[in-house]
Amino acid sequence: MTPAVEALLSAGVDFATFTYDHGAADVGYGQEAAAALGLDVESVFKTLVADTGDGLVVAVVPVAGRLDLKALARAVGAKRVTMADPRSAERTTGYVVGGISPFGQRRVLPTALDDSALGQRRIHVSGGRRDLEIGLDPADLVSVLDAVVASIATE
Repeated sequence: MTPAVEALLSAGVDFATFTYDHGAADVGYGQEAAAALGLDVESVFKTLVADTGDGLVVAVVPVAGRLDLKALARAVGAKRVTMADPRSAERTTGYVVGGISPFGQRRVLPTALDDSALGQRRIHVSGGRRDLEIGLDPADLVSVLDAVVASIATE
């Protein structure tokens, strides 16, 4: 059980976990999870950590898209953001890159969810390990994390 799973259990959220063999594909972690689990790639989201200069924030965007840093800055009220140093992201969240979950992080970070998630009945995000995905209603992600919903991804 990962801290992400424990956080969702504590929140009383309806979710499902999915495991797969990590390392089976030579693609990004989210793309690998979608292929291994037979999920619609549009329902799989990656968790990225960015730096506002005043602190770290989390962006949850589709694995098939890219994070728009300017849009994220607007969404979280920052002048600008850059991608966080991977070691800093790992230390702050308690997860390894490729397995960072938006849930159960060591320190709760402001979170922004791409608005495309709301068009999905269920989305899939990292469960806190590179071989674990969590499927849940995007509204539950917003509620549990008090996430901002904004257009923060590009194709």
